[in-house]
Amino acid sequence: MSFETFHAQLLENAEFLKPVAMALTKDPEAAKDLYQETLYKALKNKDKYLEGSNIRAWLYTIMRNLFINDYRRSAKYASSVELTPNITNNTLADVNAENMMRTKEIKGTLYKLPLSFKKPLLLYCDGFKYHEIAEMLHEPMGTVKSRIHLARKLLGTTMSRH
Repeated sequence: MSFETFHAQLLENAEFLKPVAMALTKDPEAAKDLYQETLYKALKNKDKYLEGSNIRAWLYTIMRNLFINDYRRSAKYASSVELTPNITNNTLADVNAENMMRTKEIKGTLYKLPLSFKKPLLLYCDGFKYHEIAEMLHEPMGTVKSRIHLARKLLGTTMSRH
């Protein structure tokens, strides 16, 4: 699909996004930003659009994902900001001591896990993506995801008993 054709199709179908953005954000300025960001991302990822598929559904998915990511980011930021002003030197020392004890307990429990669960979980904790772990361990990605999930579940169950 040529850029001109895609651009024309995008402009033809973009108008429906404005009320969707307003419904998601409930704020006119945030809705405008979300609308513009959606169109920018659509143009940037033109090559990922499959010609003949529903462009409105594709645009809606982009907008929804942008909104969810922004919401998560702002919620994470808000929770860290709320905690910061209340910390004093004494409570910080207590928190650090408690965190060190908890970390030691988690590491002890983690290393008791079977190797087939421990290895993928440690790689995941080191920041590797599922497909990278699958390549490193020469396992299918579904197996890696399953093992990481089960390892986290085992870790949680073991930790809750202590």
